[in-house]
Amino acid sequence: MTDLRPEADDEFEAVLAYLKESRGFDFTGYKRTSLMRRVQRRMTQVGAESYADYVDQLQVNADEFAALFNTILINVTGFFRDPDAWEYLREQVIPALLAERSPDEPIRVWSAGCAAGQEAYSIAIALADALGVDAFRQRVKIYATDVDEEALAQARHAAYTPEELEGLPEAKLAAYFEQQSSRYVFRKDLRRSVIFGRNDLVQDAPISRIDLLLCRNTLMYFNANTQTKILERLHFALAPRGVMFLGKAEMLLSHTRLFEPLDLKQRVFRKSGNTPGGYQHFGAHGHPARRPADASSLDQLREHAFGTSPVAQIVVTGEETVALLNQQAEISFGLSERDIGRKLWDLDVSYRPLTLRPYVEQARLERRSLRIKDVEWRRGGDAVWYEVHVNPLLGKEKSLLGVSVVFHDVSWARSLLSELEYTNGRLKSAYEELQSTNEELETTNEELQSTVEELETTNEELQSTNEELETTNEELHSTNDELQTINDALRDRGLELDELNDFLESVLTSVQAGIVVIDTEMRIKAWNRGAENLWGVRREEATGTHLLNLDIGLPIAELRPVVRDALADAGSRAEQTLDAVNRRGRAVVVRLQCSALQDRDGKSAGALLMMEEIGPVAEEAGPAS
Repeated sequence: MTDLRPEADDEFEAVLAYLKESRGFDFTGYKRTSLMRRVQRRMTQVGAESYADYVDQLQVNADEFAALFNTILINVTGFFRDPDAWEYLREQVIPALLAERSPDEPIRVWSAGCAAGQEAYSIAIALADALGVDAFRQRVKIYATDVDEEALAQARHAAYTPEELEGLPEAKLAAYFEQQSSRYVFRKDLRRSVIFGRNDLVQDAPISRIDLLLCRNTLMYFNANTQTKILERLHFALAPRGVMFLGKAEMLLSHTRLFEPLDLKQRVFRKSGNTPGGYQHFGAHGHPARRPADASSLDQLREHAFGTSPVAQIVVTGEETVALLNQQAEISFGLSERDIGRKLWDLDVSYRPLTLRPYVEQARLERRSLRIKDVEWRRGGDAVWYEVHVNPLLGKEKSLLGVSVVFHDVSWARSLLSELEYTNGRLKSAYEELQSTNEELETTNEELQSTVEELETTNEELQSTNEELETTNEELHSTNDELQTINDALRDRGLELDELNDFLESVLTSVQAGIVVIDTEMRIKAWNRGAENLWGVRREEATGTHLLNLDIGLPIAELRPVVRDALADAGSRAEQTLDAVNRRGRAVVVRLQCSALQDRDGKSAGALLMMEEIGPVAEEAGPAS
């Protein structure tokens, strides 16, 4: 039980202060009732009678810190825990997230409170299914953090037992895991995209520009004030329109200014931009700029800036009419001012260096930018390489004003790429010679990988610290610890049941008379030691056998009427004296009592037979001499 003395609270706070001072763990934000109960549980295990004694234990035994943190930080997780929520994430959230980003735009994911890594690898599998393995390796970066170093060490190994992978479909297991001895290891090529590091959500800076944030059943361990502080940091961490995925216990009902629900049942929320310090969307909804006094000078400035741009650019209206051309477009594609006002499809540039029509149509319909790479155009024997950007131009209320087509000359980049490919070819032969050495260094590289991941996480935290904006928000009420209480109650009930079974077994064993219990189908349910001694049949042989099929020295057929009466009438009780042969082959007289077993409704649920040997069979007297 929790110590409710005021001085006990001060002593407990002293324990928390010592943990923060000596190990850098700040548990002052955790709920006091559950935190105090877990610390006291550990104190009982090590035999500490007071908080002061336990602090002495921590000072003497450094290993006790790890045991205490494992008790406090309950790392309960699994692959695709809560399948319905993960199905919603796969079917709705991830496709929408990918559609809002260009095909080559990186995707940043943060799994906060990742424990042993199952959650981080679950989202890796989901994204690899949606993108394909190659695109996943190129675009996705998953940051997985926790404060428990032991759990992080297990997560970095990415090795799990079959029990820990229970519930994962066989197809996913075969596609993303490799069996090594008795464990399954996550694929190494995908493992490189998952970076593990230590991060305290209360004290450390968040990782920024996150597209998808998983923080499942982590907030429930903190009090309301600390939850508010953490949610501010998570809000800052998310990119505009970023998505946060919480656990079943977390609702965010009082933080609607920070997050708006996409699906409240599945605990999926989107970052709201309507908060102070959040990302603001400028443009059609922004404040209009003040026009200078000489409007014609500003128009000339705009026209000159567009016309002299070093990148070829063509702007068409919504009716596919050429509206603007700059000088670079005229030089590169042989256009002139006479082409303004003509349909784009009447110009050669619409077919070379590439066919523009499908891309312009796609940009108009989908209202999103497109990027076409590696467009080659040969002019006079020379090859020119372009990267073409097709951008819809939107006005107020997202009305389409036109489409801009920009041709970026990347020939120099292609030249560098060719040189790089040639250099890579030469390096490949060198890599093959070093392969044997690399195999010997593989173990060392795995150890260094964790250090590199830690440094990368630290860099992200430092970058976020420079950008972080502190805001004040209202309190979110957390859920209580009912699950732990229910588990304790079930454990106590189990112990009581074990004690009751032991007691009943002791009673049956202690009765000298033979006791047999049968069910309504006359099959034997209990056969005590007295029955074994009387008839020579072991319990294992008798249990489950039909009473009338027993091969013993008791005239079973004579029992049938009284047994059937007991099975038919819950109030039936009968006594008989029968001649029988005991296990030693001696003729004996047996007193048999038969009574009905009653269930809770007072109906017969079987019968109880008590058999007791009362003496040998009397011999008949001979004729008088």
